[in-house]
Amino acid sequence: MTGLRALARWPKVAGTAGEASSFAWLKEQLDQIGLKAELIAHDAYISIPGPARLVVDGRTVPAITHSMSLSSPEGGLTGLLVDLGEGARKSFAERDVRGRIVLVDGIASPGIALLASQAGAIGVVQISPHHLLHEMCVSPIWGSPSAETRPALPKVVVITVSNEAGQALRDTLKAGMGEVTLHAAVDTGWRKTPLLVADLPCADDPQGPFILLSCHVDTWFHGVMDNGSANIAMLEVVRLCAQKHEEWKRGLRICFWSGHSQGRYSGSAWYADNHWAELDARCAAHVNLDSPGGIGANDLTRTGSAGGLFRIAADAIAAETGQELVGRRKARSADDSFPGIGIPSVFGSLSLQEPSPLKMRNDLGWWWHTEHDLLDKIDPDFLVRDTKVVLRVVQGLLTEERLPVDYAGQVGALVEELAKLGRQLNGRLDIEEVTEEAGSLAGAIADLNSGRLDPATHNHVLMRLSRILVPLDYTKGDRFVHDPALSLSPWPVLDPIRRLTSDSLDEDYRFTAVDAVRARNRLSHSLREASSLLRSASLEASTATAVVREAAGQPGA
Repeated sequence: MTGLRALARWPKVAGTAGEASSFAWLKEQLDQIGLKAELIAHDAYISIPGPARLVVDGRTVPAITHSMSLSSPEGGLTGLLVDLGEGARKSFAERDVRGRIVLVDGIASPGIALLASQAGAIGVVQISPHHLLHEMCVSPIWGSPSAETRPALPKVVVITVSNEAGQALRDTLKAGMGEVTLHAAVDTGWRKTPLLVADLPCADDPQGPFILLSCHVDTWFHGVMDNGSANIAMLEVVRLCAQKHEEWKRGLRICFWSGHSQGRYSGSAWYADNHWAELDARCAAHVNLDSPGGIGANDLTRTGSAGGLFRIAADAIAAETGQELVGRRKARSADDSFPGIGIPSVFGSLSLQEPSPLKMRNDLGWWWHTEHDLLDKIDPDFLVRDTKVVLRVVQGLLTEERLPVDYAGQVGALVEELAKLGRQLNGRLDIEEVTEEAGSLAGAIADLNSGRLDPATHNHVLMRLSRILVPLDYTKGDRFVHDPALSLSPWPVLDPIRRLTSDSLDEDYRFTAVDAVRARNRLSHSLREASSLLRSASLEASTATAVVREAAGQPGA
């Protein structure tokens, strides 16, 4: 808490002086622990919201605008308001909102900004679920935009008003007065942002595999819970792990990101892009931490883990809290910029509030992304509890002789999903062979988990297996780009096949079938590649055992 009070002195918007002071302080702490820390400055596309307001019938309504929103023109953006309720895709499809300003319930999101832009709207007014206005980034682009992704930036002015103000706007619409004017100033452009990196290699293998431990530093306002508490927890985990350095079987890399809040994960995405080959060759797992230790955050059953790290996370949570992790899929958030490379990840948000009756974006507390995220929102005992959970996971990943990553449950879920789809396809596509291939892979993973391979071979094979399975389950297919910052289905490769099961398909279903066949081919290729990797390793191990037995004159050689 002493460290957290020190870090809480500064607001930490990306690219600002307060953030720079925070990074300098964090580097001092790593230096004191004895790590070699480097502060990097890199280009990032950052968007900082300024003043905003809404004017209706001559009245000014308080509002905020959002990162990556367009700024309004001089004099404001005037248009007719169209109420789309919760902003469902169907609502956008059924209404002509071209040149209009849409009124939508809920906290601002990239999904709504994208739908509004695609529908030709000029503005979005989000209605907060309560009186507080939550800062958000509304770009659907993960990381800094590229020449190819830049057209997906929002083409609308986005503001948020309170729940009370939103209901008043609905009353105005009912009275037949639908014109509003939006005023919003947003400072968007390329900036230099910091990235703090520290390494503590394994003494026995300095160039060998490492575990990536990360969190973001930039915040909204002072951001004491989100994400100062994670910064402090991470320092404590590093300090305690370093005390047992002689027990490590692999190294530790620590990254503190900027560009999370105002750059849509620009820091971690930049690092993934610019260190791709090294991460592919050496990074065994990624542990990320976001917003631990909040008051009232009693629930650790719903944190996320990307398949292979579920068991180590569940064991740590059970040991420290007695709670049972339910197996929630890791969300596409929390600077998880590495699934394309094939790195399994765990956590992000760890401890949660009980679900709120309000329609919040998450269960991190009513103060999340507001000016109220201050020291009084931290429970010191909960921060210690959450840090202990992360410490158990990181220590296990560093010290266990066999890398504690297990894909049995993840591939088992794929087998079940394929079996269900096979029943639903009604002969439109034959997936029996690929289902059998998934079952064969599940058997090969069970064999891997039996411990037949020596630890070094086991760990090497497991990392190569990760490079196949993680992109298959957590990306749309291209390992070298970042998918949009929107939700993805489990095993997105199956989406074209899922569409072929729809009862609403017309005689043009053959177009859908073309996509489904290609998806089946990609899945089949990846499953066969994974099985071949495991079979080859098993065969080599069996051959080596036979040679040893023959040399020793043992029977069964």
